[in-house]
Amino acid sequence: MIVVTGGAGFIGSCLVKMLNDKGVHDILIVDALGTTAKWKNLVGKHYLDVVHKSAFHRELLEGEYGAEIEAIFHLGACSATTEQNADYLLENNYRYSRDLAEYAEARNIRFIYASSAATYGAGEAGYSDRSTKNLKPLNMYGYSKQMFDEWVLRSGLESKFVGVKFFNVFGPNEYHKGEMASVIAKSFRQVQETGVIRLFKSYRSDYGDGEQKRDFIYVKDVVETLYAMLCYGEISGIYNLGTGLARSWNDLAHAVFAALELPPKIEYIEMPTSLRSQYQYFTEADMSKFKETRIAKPFTPLEDTVQDYVREYLVKDYAHF
Repeated sequence: MIVVTGGAGFIGSCLVKMLNDKGVHDILIVDALGTTAKWKNLVGKHYLDVVHKSAFHRELLEGEYGAEIEAIFHLGACSATTEQNADYLLENNYRYSRDLAEYAEARNIRFIYASSAATYGAGEAGYSDRSTKNLKPLNMYGYSKQMFDEWVLRSGLESKFVGVKFFNVFGPNEYHKGEMASVIAKSFRQVQETGVIRLFKSYRSDYGDGEQKRDFIYVKDVVETLYAMLCYGEISGIYNLGTGLARSWNDLAHAVFAALELPPKIEYIEMPTSLRSQYQYFTEADMSKFKETRIAKPFTPLEDTVQDYVREYLVKDYAHF
């Protein structure tokens, strides 16, 4: 049995589909559905059961599960970078992860978990996944992920586990995320409703408006990589997962308009004051360590992925998100 925490969420549900496509149905989904629309991400998927994250945690510690678990993809977390409750983030993103990791280590279970590019903060120490030294996350979400990465390293588990520092992932099944959805999904909605894409102004002289850059990666490339990490057990350690090529928000907006076959119309708006001190102007995954593995491959270019996402999913699903 393969456990996927956060299995009804964005990346988790896409991973479940990938596993299904590979003929794997022996999957336990762990999540907290609540009153969100995440349940829609499970429609059409094949799995054994859906267990609430609190119940799974309790049952795990009480010994309800045994040798049937062969791998855990720990993708569940509070991913809101604007979350202010530090105690909640510590409990949900750090302590919960630590309990699952200790369980997996004691039973020699393959453990692949989600870290985040948010651990790099503004990037003063670069974006290399070869060290966690001198990293300064800009928000508590990033710090909670950094805490778990450092615990893995202190515990000597880097040689057994796989940590994945996701950069800017986008794609289908993110519709429930609201304000935390990708700018692509939000831009598509803006075009449909107003004909205009709104981007934040720059507050640094070295970046023009809309020229702030991110490393955008399509969720299809992400889940293919996660599946490969499952298949090749010799792969371990903490890895970046981005394309390794930063692109600007303007590039992204133009790609959305091109996918819709519309002329670009971009408006630059003020960034909320509360975000300005936490804002990353540039992120780009250093993929050199990943390229040394046997699963390394080129990722799909931004324009091609945006076209696929817009035409094959957003246009068809617009009425449902």
